[in-house]
Amino acid sequence: MEPLPQRQRLFHTPPPWVKSGEIFFITICCSERTLNQLANPATFAVMTSALEQYMRAAKLWARLFLAMPDHLHVLAAFPADQKMEGVLRNWKRFVAKQAGVDWQDGFFDHRLRQQESLEKSAHYIRMNPVRAGFVTEPEEWRYVWPPNGAQTAG
Repeated sequence: MEPLPQRQRLFHTPPPWVKSGEIFFITICCSERTLNQLANPATFAVMTSALEQYMRAAKLWARLFLAMPDHLHVLAAFPADQKMEGVLRNWKRFVAKQAGVDWQDGFFDHRLRQQESLEKSAHYIRMNPVRAGFVTEPEEWRYVWPPNGAQTAG
């Protein structure tokens, strides 16, 4: 019997030609994909408070953040002096300590290449709870930052 393929570690270092401030669509998953670890008021408050602190410290700039029960999506940009992988690793570590979230190792990212892609990605993210059957309208989902679909500079 052939051994099963081993999961390979993804490296998240953007190439040098990617400009500071380019937006990435990031997905971070919990290790147990069937438990609700994220869509509750206490955990969401820890996550968004840490996100806002990271923004004040200029570690990242977030445009949209949405938590589902077992994963989250964020549209974010990173300054040139910050490494995406390190920023997200530290953010996940802080949230794990404060809220007891058990994260899957790593994350998934995709660099957005144009304004149309940003709008499509934001719509996709906001519709995630609707597709999952948690709400009928995206505005009903309470685990989204900024609230009410407002956009932040970034």
